[in-house]
Amino acid sequence: MRTLVVGDIHSGLRALEQVMDKAKVTPKDHIIFLGDYVDAWSTAVETVDFLIQLKDAFNCTFIRGNHDELCRDWLLTQKDNPQWLAHGGTATRQSYLDANRDKWEAHLQFYANLENYHLAEDNRLYLHAGYTNLKGIDFEYFVQSYYWDRTLWELATALNPQLEPTDPKFPKRLTHYKEVFIGHTPLSKTQVVKPQKAANVWNVDTGAAFKGGLTILDVETKEFWQSDPVHTFYPGERGRN
Repeated sequence: MRTLVVGDIHSGLRALEQVMDKAKVTPKDHIIFLGDYVDAWSTAVETVDFLIQLKDAFNCTFIRGNHDELCRDWLLTQKDNPQWLAHGGTATRQSYLDANRDKWEAHLQFYANLENYHLAEDNRLYLHAGYTNLKGIDFEYFVQSYYWDRTLWELATALNPQLEPTDPKFPKRLTHYKEVFIGHTPLSKTQVVKPQKAANVWNVDTGAAFKGGLTILDVETKEFWQSDPVHTFYPGERGRN
């Protein structure tokens, strides 16, 4: 059984279908989705429909992303959030307005059941964005950090790559887990790039909301598969560009 981690999808269902085919995903694999299932492309409702169906046949873990929370808030209140609309929410809102309202309840349940993080038995941590507490995720003060924080990736990329975890100068925040897998901060908005590692943190957000591709990474072997640039599946759409 492989453990496969999937970067931010941002409503790019067509890219997700392509990259799952490339990776030859089977029900024996454990698929961990890092969140941000919506906001960018026009197939938001179809993407969540696909994921709901997928969890019935595959071993899936779904992590909560900030865009998922923004979308859920709109579905619950119908109040437009200018920040959300400006960062991909306009396409998602239209997708839901065009859809049968009977779908909304199932989607709200999907969003409500998302996990803030997943800590595996091998001490690998999966979450959308990051955490700030020096003692680790169990001591985090603000739940929103799990899907909004960017300082974890900033910290990892700012480190001297020669610094070992045993060094007293190595950030304590990064010492608790074998590896950490995140999305949230796109590695490129203009082209398809590889997932990147800094310290023991892997960033798998390869810019699917913009002009990058969608990535699936095998956490053990670090083999990865990528879709075509997601915008090529949606001609005439801007995504979050």
